[in-house]
Amino acid sequence: MRPGKISENVLKRSVLKNIKSHRDDVVCGAAIGEDCAILSFGEGYETVLSTTPVMALAERIGVYAVPMALNNVAAAGAEPVGVMLSLMLPEETEESMLQCIMRQAEEACRVSGAQILGGHTEITPAIFTPVMTVTGVGKREAARAGSLRGIEAEQDIVVSKWIGLEGTARLASAYRERLCTRYPLRMVEEAASYDRYLSVIPEAATAVKSGVCGMHDVSRGGIFGALWELAQRAGVGLKIDLRRIPVKQETIEICEFFELNPYELLSGGCLLMVTENGQALTDALAQEKIPAAVIGRTTDGNDRVIYHDGEMRYLDRAKMDQMYALKL
Repeated sequence: MRPGKISENVLKRSVLKNIKSHRDDVVCGAAIGEDCAILSFGEGYETVLSTTPVMALAERIGVYAVPMALNNVAAAGAEPVGVMLSLMLPEETEESMLQCIMRQAEEACRVSGAQILGGHTEITPAIFTPVMTVTGVGKREAARAGSLRGIEAEQDIVVSKWIGLEGTARLASAYRERLCTRYPLRMVEEAASYDRYLSVIPEAATAVKSGVCGMHDVSRGGIFGALWELAQRAGVGLKIDLRRIPVKQETIEICEFFELNPYELLSGGCLLMVTENGQALTDALAQEKIPAAVIGRTTDGNDRVIYHDGEMRYLDRAKMDQMYALKL
């Protein structure tokens, strides 16, 4: 199989088809486009869980991994509570690096209002680069579930901040010297600092207060992958204006350098929101100093269409994230 997330067909055939046990207290379990499991034990609150593995340079892995799991929790309309960490490290790892990683994870939790709950740490010869698996845990009022399952046709699609932020930051950090052969150091350093935007918890909280119908965290597979998964989960079509999708110039330049597609690039820090009134939501986000844009609408049927300069193309199924082309 190809590197990256397995394809939708393989997921259905070899993973979901083999999940047969079900419990009444599982409100939402494994499914296409679902990033979280939701459990209900009564008393008006639900537990929201999301697990994500991240493979990255040891110097920054904690910065990337914790927000990715907590963003999924926030996109389900839940308040992040904590994370469980499983950290696998190569044999040559020094204890000082482990301390650095844990400081990163703690800082990411502090900013998010979450706590490190526990986990597992292991040194193994089986890997050559660190792998951190994070399980994000959150709580949600049960009454909120109905409003977050309201994605229908003829609703506005809003995206927060900019696409490709995480991919841009990781590429700029890992390939600083190569990029500086073409671009000014100031530009490369600015791109590397985009990891300061990785949390979507603030915009998710504002969206919930503004009556959002549904949300989806944009991560692996980029904005195109997230749009496909959102539409697949909700059973709607899409009408997207490519020119309205916000993207930083640094992202465009770095993607051109590596011959990557910015619309299929790792996009942690960007949140898709579906609402009845996109302008009202972008105004509410602007009040919190969070940039956002209306990029299209949901439609009847299954057609997922992207318009650009008068031309129309159909959105494909979610593909391998562009980061895997560089083995990063």
